[in-house]
Amino acid sequence: MLIWKTFVTTFTLVFLAELGDKTQLSTMLLAAHNESYLSVFLGAALALILNTIIGVYLGSVISKSLPMHYIHLGGGIAFIIIGILLITQKF
Repeated sequence: MLIWKTFVTTFTLVFLAELGDKTQLSTMLLAAHNESYLSVFLGAALALILNTIIGVYLGSVISKSLPMHYIHLGGGIAFIIIGILLITQKF
């Protein structure tokens, strides 16, 4: 049961985070300017899969070497810095 809960939580979080972001907008533009929709889909899907593989791998490596408290703290600080950079239009 825990596997399904983790799956649904991950799917929902990633799905909502990706809606309307730069990646989706870029993919829409590529599809609009290219007649090969399948190539755009496969290229975008493969890129997202590769990014996810890298993220899962690095997350598992980091979680084995650092306490979860530091990971949460680092993630929170990174989001705050990115938010400030986005608000000030420096990112």
